[in-house]
Amino acid sequence: MRTLWLSAATLFLMTAETPAMAEPVQPPLTLERIFASPDLNGPRPRALKIAPDGSVVTLLRNRPDDRDRYDLWTIDTTSGKAKMLVDSEKIGSGAEISEAEKMKRERARIGGTKGIVDYSWAPDSQALLVPIDGDLFLASRDGDVRRLTETQGTELDATISPKGGFISFVRDADLWALDLKSGKERRLTVDGGDAITWGVAEFVAQEEMHRTRGHWWSPDDSHIAVARVDESGVMMISRAAIGADGTKLYEQRYPRAGTPNAKVDLYVMRADGSQAYKLDLDDAPDHYLARVNWAPDGKALYVQWQNRAQTALKLLKVDISTGKITVVIEENAKSWINLHDNLRLLNDGSLIWSSERSGYNHLYHWKHGALTPLTSGDWMVRDVAGVDQARGRVFFTGNRETPLEQHLYAVDIAKPGIVSRLTDAGTWNSAVMDGKGSRAIITRSSPTQPEQVYLADAAGKRLAWIEHNALTGAHPYTPFVADHVAPQFGTITAADGSILHTKLLTPRMEPGKRYPVFVQVYGGPGGGRQVTAAWGGALQQYLVDKGWIVFSVDGRGTPDRGQAFESQIHRAMGSVEVQDQLAGVAWLKSQAFVDPDRIAVYGWSYGGYMTLKLLEAAPGAFAAGVAGAPVTKWELYDTHYTERYMGNPLTDPAVYIRSGAISDAIRIADPLLLIHGMADDNVLFENSTALMAALQEAAHPFETMVYPGQTHRLAGEGVNLHLWKTIEAFLARQTARD
Repeated sequence: MRTLWLSAATLFLMTAETPAMAEPVQPPLTLERIFASPDLNGPRPRALKIAPDGSVVTLLRNRPDDRDRYDLWTIDTTSGKAKMLVDSEKIGSGAEISEAEKMKRERARIGGTKGIVDYSWAPDSQALLVPIDGDLFLASRDGDVRRLTETQGTELDATISPKGGFISFVRDADLWALDLKSGKERRLTVDGGDAITWGVAEFVAQEEMHRTRGHWWSPDDSHIAVARVDESGVMMISRAAIGADGTKLYEQRYPRAGTPNAKVDLYVMRADGSQAYKLDLDDAPDHYLARVNWAPDGKALYVQWQNRAQTALKLLKVDISTGKITVVIEENAKSWINLHDNLRLLNDGSLIWSSERSGYNHLYHWKHGALTPLTSGDWMVRDVAGVDQARGRVFFTGNRETPLEQHLYAVDIAKPGIVSRLTDAGTWNSAVMDGKGSRAIITRSSPTQPEQVYLADAAGKRLAWIEHNALTGAHPYTPFVADHVAPQFGTITAADGSILHTKLLTPRMEPGKRYPVFVQVYGGPGGGRQVTAAWGGALQQYLVDKGWIVFSVDGRGTPDRGQAFESQIHRAMGSVEVQDQLAGVAWLKSQAFVDPDRIAVYGWSYGGYMTLKLLEAAPGAFAAGVAGAPVTKWELYDTHYTERYMGNPLTDPAVYIRSGAISDAIRIADPLLLIHGMADDNVLFENSTALMAALQEAAHPFETMVYPGQTHRLAGEGVNLHLWKTIEAFLARQTARD
């Protein structure tokens, strides 16, 4: 389960004071404006990439008049000149995409976006592959667009082969390849359909493992590694996508915790589909195909193979000429192993790897069977951004200075432990680099600055702005900057002595006055941290202007603090993370400026689950709770996520009962607003109906709001406007003073 940041994170309302002089007064920002275009955060580019030759940066940029529609843009790295390369409205047909494509976008948390949602560069830097509205197009550097497919179905997971000879894609559950010279298509597999699919990632791979691909070209275009997914043993559920115009029933294979997973085999075949053979990776059942990478010379595959309990991970090397398999690296853990994308295969046969074997995720250089640590300490490496093989230098993001910040760093393979920070203090950064590790696209923000994007050299020096996004001039947020409140960061201590980081935003407080508190919670593993030195959007600013104090605490179980901190929720979800939130509430109630009778809690997804667990654990502690799309029965959630933290319900049923939100639902004494999208295929709507039934059986009153046709991420300006008007009205009723 990955966190969900609703569009409501863009809310802001300014309370303007009447000036002494008769000058124009900026009217207060309404919820209607908050969800209108242009986005108050300014331009928010996606899918940032550097062309293979380094000449241009490409990105998907949303439109000022429609913040959900994206077009493809290029920016010259020398001149800084930007231009729209592909206009999504000109080449798009507006045709409805397939259910498979809709669900793939939902997995990527871009459901509801329009126009161009993905693209890839040709190796010669002269063209880009652009999928749109279910078909494929090839765009040249000068903007000419060539249609490659025109079918009723959707071509999924399209990619350009490394040498640029082929476009591969999945159609009707089989893998196809299109020869770019001849324009001819070839079907490479033949038995796809029903429960068999070739070349795409299965549900849990997309949703939980962050593996979005199901086929991989060799560097010389001669072979393809292809996943064959057999879902015949996976539980079939009837998912009712309840919409405004009726209900559509989808027969969806959903591997609930404790039930069979899809059987995934890895094949290698030639580019024309011939000479296909299955790799004999492991005879043991219930393993996960986590990652697949080709060696630079194309003679071997590196496969990450994880057991179902997720306590063991093997990096396997497969010689494709002989089929011989050797174990390169093996990781083991008492709790669970977090997957990563930090494997980098180097030309000399060595590799870069990251591991939590020290208790913190750090980089290692593997060579001739030996692992040499490149970084160490009580901090976490996040992602490898690039490698400069010529200089022997590795670039990565991490949080060496503080868990509140994330920075780009560099370390030399020949000088382990000497780490250089390349980004500015006080900011939160992510980065992508070119293949040579010579240029980086850095995206940064801070509590007082929305996301900015710039091109930097290997020393971190800014070469050019890609998206300056300065809060000046015509920026949509400029009129409201003067009243922007920066958060105060602090710490409290957990019951076991752990230091917990907190974030507090307050209105302009009057002496002796007590204020209501809006506690925003996620609290779960793997993502969703609330306390970071990043741009927080405008929801919190809006609440502050309404007179609320906004408070968050990142408790035990949240990531970026090391294995011991995160793994305390192992087989104990709904325990220590609930205790830590209640410790935060106790701290709030001890403050003279807090009204202890008007503390509300809000969360979505795992945060919705946490809202319910908090109301159950401490009846009377909250004035109100808002639970959005909550998990209420972990038996209803998927295998890879749930079993990682909870074990298998067939062997550990007590863990699931204890961690669920149903058995103690009758303990809820505080007002509750329950919200769910009625077509949610991630946290199924059944989670909320199960809670509704339990509360109704106990004759316990609650309020609810459901959204027809909406999935786990509520999409659309009007829908989100309605959502937050509903929440605001509910909180006003429950926290009003007599």
